[in-house]
Amino acid sequence: MKRLFVVLFCLFSVVIAFAQKSKKPAVLKKDSTAITVQHFNDAAIKKYAADPEFQYVEGQKAEPSWWDRFWYWFWQWLGDLLSSAGLSHPSIKYILVGLAAIGGLFLILKSAGLLKRTAKKVSLPYQESLENIHEIDFDSEIENAIALRNFRLAVRLQYLKCLKQLSDAGLINWQIDKTNTAYYYELTNPVQREAFGSITRRFEYVWYGDFPIDEHAFGNINVLFQQFKTKL
Repeated sequence: MKRLFVVLFCLFSVVIAFAQKSKKPAVLKKDSTAITVQHFNDAAIKKYAADPEFQYVEGQKAEPSWWDRFWYWFWQWLGDLLSSAGLSHPSIKYILVGLAAIGGLFLILKSAGLLKRTAKKVSLPYQESLENIHEIDFDSEIENAIALRNFRLAVRLQYLKCLKQLSDAGLINWQIDKTNTAYYYELTNPVQREAFGSITRRFEYVWYGDFPIDEHAFGNINVLFQQFKTKL
């Protein structure tokens, strides 16, 4: 084993020595290229210096407007106020981001119709939260509402009357705490469902959306109620 190692070592040494002998020394070649000295053209420099397009002058900063000064003062005041309350600048940032997120969520919910204004209180001969469609004399109450020019209430009574007619016909299972959407999906007849959806939208615009309604508008909506009754 030792002999094999010695032989390999000798062969490796011979190869290295041969490679070093065969390597030619590097020769540095002289560069014979002629050098041309370039001179600046003073006339051209003066020409470009006099050209306005080549004059790079930093513009003066415009004075802030009163609107800019107001907002600068506001943010400074808000920062000082919150800092005096023990809130650091990162805390102020998180508070403002949170308020912006709440505002954005409010706008989304409002645009989606999930935030509806509370209907104005009107003089009803019964409590709205406890009204039972099977205990109301609709013809008499609708006539009284129209006589008092309370067309908003008249629309509500007409809608409740339609619910009673659907319940009497066995088309819906009326319950005092059910939603209008639930009644809509209980209708299996496509024609009846479409007509019911139409009068439901009008009713909700007027009652929950506080949509202004006069005698002429009530007449148009009342026609839809009468047409709906013919589809039962």
